Amino acid sequence: MRDFHVHSNYSDGKFLRSMAQAAASAGLEGVGFADHCNVATRDHHASMRSVYGFNLDLTYERRRRGIERLREEFSLEIYDAVEMDYDPRDEAAIDAFLSEAGFDYAIGSVHDVDGKNVQVSSHFDAMSEAERDAVVDAYFEQLVALVESELFEIAAHVDLLERTPPLRGRATDDHYRRVARAFAESRTIPELNAGRALSDVEVVHPSDRFLSILREYDVAVTVGTDSHRPSELPDRAAFLADFVDETGLEPVDPDGLAA
Repeated sequence: MRDFHVHSNYSDGKFLRSMAQAAASAGLEGVGFADHCNVATRDHHASMRSVYGFNLDLTYERRRRGIERLREEFSLEIYDAVEMDYDPRDEAAIDAFLSEAGFDYAIGSVHDVDGKNVQVSSHFDAMSEAERDAVVDAYFEQLVALVESELFEIAAHVDLLERTPPLRGRATDDHYRRVARAFAESRTIPELNAGRALSDVEVVHPSDRFLSILREYDVAVTVGTDSHRPSELPDRAAFLADFVDETGLEPVDPDGLAA
């Protein structure tokens, strides 16, 4: 079992060493640090980077030195990765940064639609039904563009809207099939993401319905606990191990890494 999606203090997680220790204690063979990153220069994103400190584009070399030290200390594979916010307007900047940084692999994520984080319910509470449906349409348009960009090895939490009550359940089979077709023609693979699997909402990404459609199109998946704290990692890793065993899935590794 390898976990290709955890966070550290280089974005919104805990210290690198404590996350690596949690992975080793959980019996994992490998762990991938995929801290948040955004290279957009628009005012909103620049402001959010300042507030939340998501500056991996400025600190990845320092984190890389930390990862190299951890590799000497722990007997598990430790991957140097990134979770990059995707917007079609930023493709050139993303491509340039990823080419320069040379990560082991890159995870692409759609977190925002029209400047609104799709995980924040308050953004959508006052919207009409039609407006909410438009947000869902825009989310999946952006997700398809992410996959078709061929910039990433992995696409994270591909139905992130399911975390958000005003948007939950609004995705249609047509949305899912369009994304599945894009994955089937791309090197990018979706992840089984356990970031909310053990929470009150019990959301597994992708949902059962979405996962069934991905399997129809013979789309492979990888795995990520999306852990931000050491205490989260063991239970989420165990959940994913049981999940793939129960479903008969055989997760693959991103772009040639050992699964």
